[in-house]
Amino acid sequence: MKVIQVNKKKIINDPVYGFITLPDEIIFDIIEHPWFQRLRRIKQLGLTHLVYPGALHTRFHHVLGAMNLMSQSLEVLESKGNQISKDEKRAVLIAILLHDIGHGPYSHTLEGEMVRGLSHEDITLIFIQHLEKQFGDDLKMARDIFINKYPKKFLHQLVSGQLDMDRLDYLKRDSFFTGVSEGVINTDRIITMLDVVDDGLVVEAKGIYSIDKFIVARRLMYWQVYLHKTVLAAEHLLRNIIRRARYLARSGANIFTTSALRPFLYNDLSKEDFENNPEILTAFARLDDYDVFACIKQWAFADDKVLSMLCSNLVDRHLFKTQILKDPIAQSKIHELTGQIARDYQISKAEAAYFVIYGQAHNKAYNPLHERINIVFRDGSIKDYSDVSDQVNADVLLQTVSKYFICYPKQFNPGFQI
Repeated sequence: MKVIQVNKKKIINDPVYGFITLPDEIIFDIIEHPWFQRLRRIKQLGLTHLVYPGALHTRFHHVLGAMNLMSQSLEVLESKGNQISKDEKRAVLIAILLHDIGHGPYSHTLEGEMVRGLSHEDITLIFIQHLEKQFGDDLKMARDIFINKYPKKFLHQLVSGQLDMDRLDYLKRDSFFTGVSEGVINTDRIITMLDVVDDGLVVEAKGIYSIDKFIVARRLMYWQVYLHKTVLAAEHLLRNIIRRARYLARSGANIFTTSALRPFLYNDLSKEDFENNPEILTAFARLDDYDVFACIKQWAFADDKVLSMLCSNLVDRHLFKTQILKDPIAQSKIHELTGQIARDYQISKAEAAYFVIYGQAHNKAYNPLHERINIVFRDGSIKDYSDVSDQVNADVLLQTVSKYFICYPKQFNPGFQI
């Protein structure tokens, strides 16, 4: 029998960067894995497309783009005399390729809703550990880089840091697909300015203005895209839909659900369940946006009035009105609005609470306490970016901006100043 050789040196045409080359056969094998292909069915920006219609790109697009930027950065660092072995290159490319494999449906929107106390980074590590059994030492080194246990710490910084390839790609890609030009950054210039000093990632001083643009773009994209008030309303509506469906399921109701979503609605799953029960991992590995939205379309006709109304609102894009405020909302005002909705919809106050959403949105463009962006000067001195930037006021840069918000059905007029 003739053995057909598969060409694994593929070229992918990316709308942001052009042609992306898969640099190693194992990269091809990982991309072909069903767990990775699932990322095609998870939107990068959750429900942001309800505001910016072009924002339909996926986690699959993003991780390929981040891998492409990683390839560029490795070439630059090597050209400046930094020693990176062939195995290390392969491992860090795998680490950035897999860094988002633990995302659930609608990315950050439903993070924490499916499994209690488990972030997408936690789930990513569990996936990598299982893939390690299939792919061997290449994945072991990638895992060590991902969890910052590998001796060369700058490799982890390229995967997860203040100026990592993840952030560089998502800013540029999200700007491209939303059409929000404020997020455009010069990734080529930033990567060209990278170097390593004392095992830490640094930026050459002549690249500081590109970092200025990166920080400002990040702040603007958060308020204009990621924390846009209508996006907030849509994403919190989706969370309340899942919470109502879960409440009904655990109260004994037999509600429609796909086989992949069922375990996460009918069971109170914890990190221990996820790590110790292979069936839960298998179910999560099949779970994507399609499961959730198929159920939402069906739940729009559910017997439960609250679930039906919430789902109809999302399917038909009848999103809640959102008000952004500087100060917290008094509980008395929230109770008054909830009472109005309960009377009008003829439901209980507990049920009406699903239609009143309030909270805080936070935005911090740069946090040197978490990890610094270090600028290296010609004399070899290194300073934190916030100490040397002359384009952005450092006090503003380091400040966490918080805004309070409240969302409720548009037909209601609270009758008081929120």
